[in-house]
Amino acid sequence: MNCESVTTGKLFRDGLWDQNVVFAQLLAMCPAMAVTTSGTNGLGMGLATTAVLVVSNMLISAIRNLVSDQVRIPIFVVVIATLVTLVDMSLNAWLHDLHKVLGLFIALIVVNCAILGRAEAFAFKNGVKASAIDGLAMGLGFTLALTIMGLVRELIGAGTLFAQASLLLGPSFSFLEVKVIPNYSGVLMMILPPGGFLVLGMLLVVKRMVDQRLAKRGCATPDAAAHCSV
Repeated sequence: MNCESVTTGKLFRDGLWDQNVVFAQLLAMCPAMAVTTSGTNGLGMGLATTAVLVVSNMLISAIRNLVSDQVRIPIFVVVIATLVTLVDMSLNAWLHDLHKVLGLFIALIVVNCAILGRAEAFAFKNGVKASAIDGLAMGLGFTLALTIMGLVRELIGAGTLFAQASLLLGPSFSFLEVKVIPNYSGVLMMILPPGGFLVLGMLLVVKRMVDQRLAKRGCATPDAAAHCSV
């Protein structure tokens, strides 16, 4: 189905909430569990993925009339892999500390189902502008999900928010660093893999409750939602 007529508002609503990569589609679980030990790590991974999503959507949309259906998937993979390599090298050059923390998970963006999925489901069927907006919306939704998970795990696990932001993302991000609970011994399990599953489960429950509340108030459709508040 061609989605050229989809509004910008609808695209952002889908990316941030209705079709959120993590909270609605349950995709990209590997980085969602592995790198969200802090808000800083989640933010960095999300922004890197967003950059790949936006540019890959634009490039695939631009060449969609030149690519046959038989070879589209290999071409998608080559385009995405090239962009991920550029992002990986850029992070290694300019944000080396963040690159060391994220490590292998930067390279694994290539096999992120969300990126290949948007290329197949949206970019290959729509124009460059709409595809760029879709990539940005989905990327921001993914970034939001990773950052929220990271902040919750970090707060419970260490009593801080955006720890080492200035070291990993650069000095300009130092304002994000907050020590919420002084002299806090922390809960180690929240920083370990089980903590990721617990936090994801809690956040999925919260999203489901909000969706049900919106539905009861007649906000289930985008048009109705514009006139409702949570």
